[in-house]
Amino acid sequence: MGLGSFFRLVNAGWVLAREGALSVLPVESLPPMMKAGIAMGRLVERPSVRRTGRIERLNAALHKLGPTYVKLGQTLATRPDIVGAQAAVDLSALQDRMPPFDSALVPGILEAALGDKAKALSEISPPIAAASIAQVHKATLRVPGQPPHIVAVKILRPGVGERFRADTNSLYTGARMAQAWSKSSRRLRPVEVVQTLDHSMRLELDLRLEAAAISELSENITNDEGFVIPSVHWDQVAENVLTTSWVEGIPIRDHAALDAAGVDRKALAAKVLQSFLRHAIRDGFFHADMHPGNLFADPRTGDVIAVDFGIMGRINKNERKFLADILFGFITRDYRLVAQRHFDIGYVPPSQSVDDFTLAIRSIGEPLHGRTASDISMARVLGQLFAITELFQMQTRPELVLLQKSMVLVEGVARTLDPDLDIWTVAEPVVGDWLRREEGPIGRIEDLAGHLTRMSTALGRVPALITQAELTMAEHRAMMSRPPDRWMRGAILAVLGSVFVLIVTAIWRLLVLS
Repeated sequence: MGLGSFFRLVNAGWVLAREGALSVLPVESLPPMMKAGIAMGRLVERPSVRRTGRIERLNAALHKLGPTYVKLGQTLATRPDIVGAQAAVDLSALQDRMPPFDSALVPGILEAALGDKAKALSEISPPIAAASIAQVHKATLRVPGQPPHIVAVKILRPGVGERFRADTNSLYTGARMAQAWSKSSRRLRPVEVVQTLDHSMRLELDLRLEAAAISELSENITNDEGFVIPSVHWDQVAENVLTTSWVEGIPIRDHAALDAAGVDRKALAAKVLQSFLRHAIRDGFFHADMHPGNLFADPRTGDVIAVDFGIMGRINKNERKFLADILFGFITRDYRLVAQRHFDIGYVPPSQSVDDFTLAIRSIGEPLHGRTASDISMARVLGQLFAITELFQMQTRPELVLLQKSMVLVEGVARTLDPDLDIWTVAEPVVGDWLRREEGPIGRIEDLAGHLTRMSTALGRVPALITQAELTMAEHRAMMSRPPDRWMRGAILAVLGSVFVLIVTAIWRLLVLS
């Protein structure tokens, strides 16, 4: 453990305690030693923070510590098992806003990043929006032979990469200490939480990857309606600069402006929720930072306009099927399906009872049916889910962390737009259509094609395995002064037999178990 990382961790703990962030932790569910530590930490709490709300305290502490801790707070919004149900709801609304850096630095940054292509950008405005990692300017793009374009230019903050690496090292130190000193924290996998944050932040710090994400998402939604994203101007893209088309819209959180423009907020809420589910379930690739600051509404069409694609989520076919089955199970009240899928994907260890887990799922699902969004307390639902995770020894699935966070964000945005939203009714067309397609002839043909492709790949490895076996035999012969005796011949045949069995087993698993 580096000394610098240790002192940065101590400083972070001091700031969190001083700003009252420790008050949001679920003390009642913590072991005695941690309760005592939090009680001691609260002794240095500012008296003034006790008069503010829970989320204000947490926001103040995280923003004071800088961009990495803001992102950590957003990541922890997906982990009510760590911070508690109410704090998870609070953190899901955490906004990433920071004062802008000096605009006088912008021309030099553009020239260093883009070279001569920076000259095509002119009339650069003051910062339109500023976050912890980057800020956005409005500019005019002039390309010979084309009319001028109004564009958005996103620029990374100078020095943000170095700051992030130093902060992340200190977070790794704290996570390893927690994992080593507290047995109860191991189930929560704190190191993997930091790894998730580390990975997503590294992706965010290369704007060329954000440009590629916009391109991929654009291809996925070519034939979709109701969801619009900007296009990329690739000649003006670098590691720390991203240029896209300018999009105009009403901020989705400005309900008064939406109403004044005649935007149907109920329809808009449905588009937000259905678009997210369509991208996640159909494509396995979705916008993973859909907080209200990144969403706008087109006043002419009522479409959703999304920006800021620095954090994207990706899930494979099995995880998409898991998500669809879980939602469909709740929609149709098939709680046995919901429970079984948790076992199938490894969320719940096989030592637990499927029947008992089905009963626990029913206790969550039944009170939600027939209720509108305004009647459902996400804090209470998350709290009940947390209790179930402990009871059934459920394990965290790091690959689904971004999906969990995004679903909380999207559900929150949709419910603020339409408090009477029936989440299950809105979700059913997307989930049901995808499942019917997957279980129908087209889905079966696609699955068969996938199996055949994997079998072909496995068979293609057979010659290489045989060649390797022949080389091994040749090496054995070269090492011996006489031809192999009966024992050696038997060993070689056993090796070849084992290779054959492995090949057959691999092909069988691909055909039967995939």
